[in-house]
Amino acid sequence: MNLKTNQKITKRNEEEKQKLIRRLNIISGQVNGLQQMVTDDRYCADILMQISSTTNALKSLGNEILKNHMKSCMVEDIQKGNLEVIEEILDLVNKLK
Repeated sequence: MNLKTNQKITKRNEEEKQKLIRRLNIISGQVNGLQQMVTDDRYCADILMQISSTTNALKSLGNEILKNHMKSCMVEDIQKGNLEVIEEILDLVNKLK
C-alpha cells in the first residue's frame, strides 16, 4: 500500500510494464485514429469497425491485467488470509464482461 495516498499498488517488473505500455500506446493510436476519422467525415461503418477494434484491444488488455492480478496480488492476499479479495475478483470479472 502506498502510505502517502493510502492506495494499493502493484509492483510490475520492467518487461511486464513495457509490454502493457506498448499495448496502451497502440490503443491510444487507435483512439487518435477514431478522432481523425470523425474529423475527416469518414463513413460510419468504417468508424464503427475501428471502435470495435479499439474496444477489443481494451478488453484484451483488461483481461491480461486481470490474469496477472489473479496470479500475483490475489494469491498474495489469500496467503495473508484476506479472503475479501475473492469478492473483488468476482466484481472485476463482471465489470470486464
